Amino acid sequence: MYFDTYAGTVRALEGINLELYKNEVTGLVGETGSGKSMTALSILGLVPSPGKIHGGEIWFKGTNLLKIGEKELNKKRGKEIAMVFQDPDLYLNPLLRIGFQISEGFDDHNNNNGLVKNKWSITGKNETQRKRVVELLKSVSFPNPDEIDRYPHELSGGMKQRILLAMALACNPELMILDEPTTALDVTIQAQILELLKNIKKKKDFTVLYITHDLDVVKEICDRVALMYAGTIVEVAPVKTIFNNAKHPYLISLLKSMPSISEDKIPEDIPGSVPNLISPPPGCRFHPRCEYTMDICKNAVPDILEIEPNHWVACHLHAQA
Repeated sequence: MYFDTYAGTVRALEGINLELYKNEVTGLVGETGSGKSMTALSILGLVPSPGKIHGGEIWFKGTNLLKIGEKELNKKRGKEIAMVFQDPDLYLNPLLRIGFQISEGFDDHNNNNGLVKNKWSITGKNETQRKRVVELLKSVSFPNPDEIDRYPHELSGGMKQRILLAMALACNPELMILDEPTTALDVTIQAQILELLKNIKKKKDFTVLYITHDLDVVKEICDRVALMYAGTIVEVAPVKTIFNNAKHPYLISLLKSMPSISEDKIPEDIPGSVPNLISPPPGCRFHPRCEYTMDICKNAVPDILEIEPNHWVACHLHAQA
């Protein structure tokens, strides 16, 4: 997926291969600018202009989402695939009551015309709709779930994030994409949201793509992890393997940079920065920052290979092993 700009073509995603398994939480991890959010937006067909998908396929339940029109894609958004964004202030309408915003999705998808389309309240003819909203708020541990006529500005950050979760759960989607849903929250509220997500995961029968740059969060909630770097995926493995048997030099460096309560472990920084994707490095995109760089790394893009069951790595170091 590329962005054509005045400065040149930004090669935001290059050869992404990723599978999501049913009833599993897959973590998509990487530094800011690695392409995590663009991957999620590509799945839903929400790539911002001037971005464009130049090749590949996105399969969901036997349908290539890149081959269907906007009308068909709209039927899947929210109902079959839902997304929770990282900053609720950007995605909640400050002029509409929270009950209306939650009910809008399942009302549209279910063609339920019993709800009075009133922007200021959902207390109209259909009391069933109101009860449905209250139940959704209870499912995300929203304080005082009966108060559905409040406005977003009356809520705290954690409460607003719960509203986004309720909106995403409204139509019982089969795939939920969570784009750093705790980043904008303080530490104690983050812990509450993560605990809530773990509880929802136990009760619901769906697949989750969890996007984050926080490896501690990955430990808490993910079953499997895909590591991104500069628009490419460089390692995929079960979460225990990621922390106990990391293979890609980038992942090893990330783990070394994590703070620890152990006094004898000092975090190490990763030299350099994520490259400019208008002119990314040839070969392996990580090679300018890698201490194991060989000549082949500078010229050839490594294939992603299965080095052990369910453990995939894109690195020339392991291709030669």
